[in-house]
Amino acid sequence: LWSYFRATRLQGKCGKTEAVLKNFSPYYKRQHAVAFCGHVRRQVEQQREAASQLLKAKPPLEPGTVLYEAELTQFAEDIKKWKDRYIVVKNDFAVESYESREAYQKGAAPRTRVLPVGGKVFTSQAEYSLLADRHFPDPAASGEKETPQPLVALPKEFPVVLWQPFLRHGFFCFAEAAAQKRFSAVLSDCIRRLNHDLTKQTTFEAQAFLAAVQFFHQEKGHYGSREMITGDEVQALSSLVMEELLPALQADLLPTMKGKRSDRKRAWFGLLEEAFHLVQRQVAEGLRGLKEECRALTEGLEGRVRADMDQIANSEDFLAGKIEAMVAQPAEQSCAESVRPFLASILEELLGPVSSGFGAVRSLFEEEVDALGRSFQNTKDGDQLKEHLDGLLRLPLDAVKMEACYREAAPLQEQLQDLNSRFRFPHVDLVVQRAQNYMQELMGNAAFTFTQLLAPHLQGEPARAAAAIEKVKLRVLKQYDHDSSTVRRKIFQEALVQITLPTVQKALAPTCKPELQKFEQLIFADHAHMIHVENVYEDILHQLVLREALKVIQEAAMQKKHNLFDDSVALPSESVSSLTDLKTPTGSKPASPARRASAASPGALGSEGSGTSGQAEGQVQPGRNGQGAPVGPDHDAVAPVEGAAELGTAGHPGDPEPASGSLRELRELLAESAPVVYQDTEGEAPGAPENEEEEEENAPGCTVHSEATAPDVDQGAHSEAGGVEVPAACGADPQPGPEGPAQDPSEKDLQARASAQDAQEGGEAAGAGPSEDWLPMESQGAQAAGSVGAEEAQVPGAHTAQWEVEAAPDPDGTETGGGQGTPPEQPSE
Repeated sequence: LWSYFRATRLQGKCGKTEAVLKNFSPYYKRQHAVAFCGHVRRQVEQQREAASQLLKAKPPLEPGTVLYEAELTQFAEDIKKWKDRYIVVKNDFAVESYESREAYQKGAAPRTRVLPVGGKVFTSQAEYSLLADRHFPDPAASGEKETPQPLVALPKEFPVVLWQPFLRHGFFCFAEAAAQKRFSAVLSDCIRRLNHDLTKQTTFEAQAFLAAVQFFHQEKGHYGSREMITGDEVQALSSLVMEELLPALQADLLPTMKGKRSDRKRAWFGLLEEAFHLVQRQVAEGLRGLKEECRALTEGLEGRVRADMDQIANSEDFLAGKIEAMVAQPAEQSCAESVRPFLASILEELLGPVSSGFGAVRSLFEEEVDALGRSFQNTKDGDQLKEHLDGLLRLPLDAVKMEACYREAAPLQEQLQDLNSRFRFPHVDLVVQRAQNYMQELMGNAAFTFTQLLAPHLQGEPARAAAAIEKVKLRVLKQYDHDSSTVRRKIFQEALVQITLPTVQKALAPTCKPELQKFEQLIFADHAHMIHVENVYEDILHQLVLREALKVIQEAAMQKKHNLFDDSVALPSESVSSLTDLKTPTGSKPASPARRASAASPGALGSEGSGTSGQAEGQVQPGRNGQGAPVGPDHDAVAPVEGAAELGTAGHPGDPEPASGSLRELRELLAESAPVVYQDTEGEAPGAPENEEEEEENAPGCTVHSEATAPDVDQGAHSEAGGVEVPAACGADPQPGPEGPAQDPSEKDLQARASAQDAQEGGEAAGAGPSEDWLPMESQGAQAAGSVGAEEAQVPGAHTAQWEVEAAPDPDGTETGGGQGTPPEQPSE
């Protein structure tokens, strides 16, 4: 009778799901069109995220990869008894419970399958009981003197409790503390990954959903609720429905419950689970139909967006200028009173724990690589080394080892408790989880980069491979320091904006939002679906708070706090260059360093060479007929490697073979790419070859090294030097051409170019790390400089060298190289 009564009540209450979906639909439709327009615009403008120094393109795990499996004791809700179950967690982060290991191996369906979205993990039943009581508003509690009792009696000493807001809670028991620790770490890892499943997506559909939820909440006077979104779209929207449904369920069903407090509490949590599953089914169906309707509306929108892109952008900029003029004064006043005075103190609280967590990740990576290297030195076993490298790639998924790093960021929850009262921001735990996810991601990038850079050296002698392990480790650690600073800046930026922006939004809402309607007339009717006044208004407020956040972060970096790099100083950063010599991994992102290098056209050789001499990105350099040839971000400067012969690599079998090694063809190629030829102020270099054949033989092996961009590991202090040297492997100094001596850039000239590069790159070089010790990827085995064959084998890496050519002819008859020739006309600025 109770089950029938409860089911009929739930059916009646869950009818509100349709009402919530109906109210939510207009917001989603508007934001879907706006997000789609922004998506097309980014494609047209070819916007890219800033490249990291570590490789990001890790091979994805195969679906169904098992992360955890063990037999343990679980409380079965259906029979209300403890039973031995076989628990399996795969890389979809769902917790599956099987009758036995044999049932799992035979492919039987799991008895239960739980996605622990929004959950919390407890290893103390007392702590769990406190939280459970807060979520059980018992109407009979005031007149009841019953002593609180645990929901279930524990059969073993070490419990793990999984609490979830709208699902039954999971109870597990272990006989040993180590098993308890491992399972609780795995559960915490699953919760972290699932909570941010939607917010980490970059698709325009996901961004449209997040914006729609934000505006849906703001319409009801709730600001900052976007941080409550956890899980995927169905789970997040179902949680929104449950928040509206919960008061009605409490008022209607709680008074009808009878029995002991523990029994009523268990029944209440079971009722919430039934309601949540019912709501999820209704939301999934309604959201599916809503998405199909939005896709139909945007099918014919892409052509119009591409055709009118300039007009849309100009119209949006004009609208933004008008709205900004209206909100500038009150927004600045609100920011000065309620945001600016607190940003520095909030950042100070964030800096320590977050930086400690990333430092712990760095230390763990270094320890694992050191152990790997010691083992290889003792055994000289290549197969065992490959097994250890596989284990290193799995390190980010080792919940127990990574848990020690995550704990370093945990104190944030206590240090930022006052944010709830001052800024009404109770979601500090999600900020901590986001930082921990970044730690896990960066550990994965470091491990993947290490294995990729080390792979070419595993086929050689064990002594060389052992030396390569240490060298590659040092390079990856330098790259990690750069990316760690960049990622921590991003974390601080996101956190400061998310904490303080709702205060400004709420302060301006009564006065500014009613005025927005008059700006609707500034939008062309054809663009009404693509531009919305509310979006432009919110973006203006976001940019205002973001600027304030960036100021305090930059001040902290300038004070060298917690190894944050100062983005106002464009430090030499060539880690990407060392990675470009690698064969592009399958599935690399277009913006990843490996993909960008492999996709570079041969015409970029000239600009890459000049980049070694300090040419700024985006700067115009002399080209054919005096025209400027821009050096863009896709044409990364690639520095040759000093001391490359020590590692003795033989190159990569996947590297393309040169079309020809002749100097004539190289001259033609360089003439097309318009290289910069420096004039020698020192006079003619000694040791010039006696004939052209000798110069042709030596030219491919000669590269100009900049110590500032390719320092040796042991030359830390010397790496600051800006001089240019010619390695001994070339066999001779740069030779003069027939019409005059070839000229090298002076140190003063290089410093001037570097200063220009710093001024131009500005924010693009934010967080750039110190100069790196690059991994050699070309063959350095031919140390006899006179061997033509050995040097021609280095031509595949020719794009990494600054070639010295003899008076390369210009197609129009002008010369670009000789000291007596007329230099190319500089472009007007």
